[in-house]
Amino acid sequence: FDSIDEVPKFAYTMGIRNIMSAKKVLLLASGKNKAQAVYDSCFGPVTPHVPASVLQLHPDTVIIADSDALSLAKEKGVF
Repeated sequence: FDSIDEVPKFAYTMGIRNIMSAKKVLLLASGKNKAQAVYDSCFGPVTPHVPASVLQLHPDTVIIADSDALSLAKEKGVF
């Protein structure tokens, strides 16, 4: 945020337990700067170092990502 006045006064947080109890999870990613995170989350090991990697264990996760966010997966031939 550019100034303290722009910071939201309230926020909603959700932990891994809440997310994993959802019927469906949507993971949205866009931009080249998200390529490593998308790759690690979707194709790396499930690890606390990559919290989104736990979504590999969810029975109904939908990933919506643009080509830039998927670029590392494409380079490595997994997508």
